[in-house]
Amino acid sequence: MKIVLAGAGAFGTKHLDALQLIEGVQVVSIADFETDKARVVADKYGVPHVSADLNECLAQPGVVAAILCTPTQVHASQAIQCMKAGKHVQVEIPLADNIDDARAVLRTQQETGLVCMVGHTRRFNPSHQWIHNKIKSGELNIQQMDVQTYFFRRKNINALGEPRSWTDHLLWHHAAHTVDLFQYQTGERVVAAHAMQGPIHPELKIAMDMSIQLKTDSGKICTLSLSFNNDGPLGTFFRYICDNGTYIARYDDLVNGREEAIDVSNVDISLNGIELQDREFVAAIRENREPNASVASVLPCYEILHKLEMTLT
Repeated sequence: MKIVLAGAGAFGTKHLDALQLIEGVQVVSIADFETDKARVVADKYGVPHVSADLNECLAQPGVVAAILCTPTQVHASQAIQCMKAGKHVQVEIPLADNIDDARAVLRTQQETGLVCMVGHTRRFNPSHQWIHNKIKSGELNIQQMDVQTYFFRRKNINALGEPRSWTDHLLWHHAAHTVDLFQYQTGERVVAAHAMQGPIHPELKIAMDMSIQLKTDSGKICTLSLSFNNDGPLGTFFRYICDNGTYIARYDDLVNGREEAIDVSNVDISLNGIELQDREFVAAIRENREPNASVASVLPCYEILHKLEMTLT
């Protein structure tokens, strides 16, 4: 299966590492406006073609799919571009930074019938999969999720500490992980949502602190705190308060409420959430089925983000 990677930055390389572990998959082209930088990455991973033109990359012989790790602002338009070119597409989170674009991607997927998956990695992390399996089996029932998403990002830089050409967003990017995961884990839709944000940063033009509350129709609640002002520890930490225990997920690791480690090594084929995400994308294409984290299944998250944005001042 020949795949195009768009965006050779911090997350693009994570996907390149993951795709190398999947049998029968080859990245044959990298699309990136910074072609000199992309060629260095291409040489490292043995990718034969680089171009600033995504259409040129999609037109390479045998290409059937693309993975988009490009700036948020072009996610929706590029996802639509890929599907209109007849290619399956996985677009990194977030799907879009406004609800109209998100809905347009879904319409294009429905029109083309192609696989369109969004990089909601939390669905695939073994820690969250462990919780999900316990819920499905009836062993656990979530009462509350308490989530902290904390970074120290007062300059426009990426995960590698390099300058970024676009601005990240607490609501449309980082909150998307938790809003989607809360609905996915509970199996319920959010029926009440509230948000508050702190002052707008004078340079970045975004809120640096935000608080979100969610409630499902059965009364399960989620409290989410987000900050770009937090100077460590960094990352996103999920506390599941359940009827039969408390669990804390830190990316692919899981502990109980007493900080005792839980073995998640047998949950899936890998402990790497990005690899598992990419394996699902490839499998959905091969099996001609809807993937977990399809655009249709994650759209309710973006509907909630839109409602929250309308209330922020």
